[in-house]
Amino acid sequence: MGNRPDEIFKAVTRAIIGKRLWPGSKLSEQTLVDIFNVSHAVLRQAIIRLADDGLVTMERNRGAFVSRLNYREAMEIYYALTMLEQGVIGQLVGRMDARGWGELRRHIEAQYNAVDDKNDALLDALWSGFHEVLVKLSGNRVVKEIHAQLIRRTALMRALVCSRFGFCGLLRDHDALVDLLEAGKVTEAQQLIDTYHRIVVRGYILDENIEPVMTPREALEPYVENVQQQKFVANWNTEFDGARRSCQYLN
Repeated sequence: MGNRPDEIFKAVTRAIIGKRLWPGSKLSEQTLVDIFNVSHAVLRQAIIRLADDGLVTMERNRGAFVSRLNYREAMEIYYALTMLEQGVIGQLVGRMDARGWGELRRHIEAQYNAVDDKNDALLDALWSGFHEVLVKLSGNRVVKEIHAQLIRRTALMRALVCSRFGFCGLLRDHDALVDLLEAGKVTEAQQLIDTYHRIVVRGYILDENIEPVMTPREALEPYVENVQQQKFVANWNTEFDGARRSCQYLN
């Protein structure tokens, strides 16, 4: 049957990251129950997990809403990312092999290609994805999970208007960071990470009057269909395997 709370968590998270569910969007419990065709108990498990991640805010007697971040909260998230990534950098230098450096370089190349293709949606994903790759290469599962949670929360920021920095400058910083790491210049690389995140967080313009541009049903529709298709394939494979075993038994 699959892990339904996990499927709902991933679908709502993807809708937030994909800028389909905007900060302040109300997540009506009955609406989500109908969309995902689950019980209220199952849905609440997913909502609690989203709230634990900071993506959803629970308000007494009002229900659940996609979280709105203020500037102070945004600063705290990026300071936490800075500290984690600086620690990772200190461990990577002198330990990473050619395959790891190659993965980072290929990721940067993909970012440049997205710039050339003017694919802003892909670039947005690759931009934060670079830092996830960096942390993944540390091999520390706990740090990776904490970092991934913080990255998901930055999606709430990226849903807001941002106009004080350009992707090209940040991309050049990615390039420079890898150069510093390969040269073993840990302190300079850690300083660049700090400067990078300060530029990012100060580049956001918070608009507390943002209104949702689509209903939760419209926002979640692509991801609900994907979940249903995955379940159909899984069920079909199970039935096919069962039929094949029956045929083998008869033969």
